[in-house]
Amino acid sequence: MITYKVIRVFFRTSKQQTIKRGLTLEAAQAHCQNPENDSRTATSLKAIALTRQHGAWFDEFIREQEK
Repeated sequence: MITYKVIRVFFRTSKQQTIKRGLTLEAAQAHCQNPENDSRTATSLKAIALTRQHGAWFDEFIREQEK
């Protein structure tokens, strides 16, 4: 079965952080389409604090390597 993981990418440092693993394509797409998972459109206090601390960021998904 093909699974996907969501990673958060920070522009300032090019750092990547894994947010979720083992998702279906549909679940990964839904996560990344949520406006709260991009610093340009997020409005939650948590997301705003994250942006203040680390600068611009966004979530994207990639295919996980099969075992």
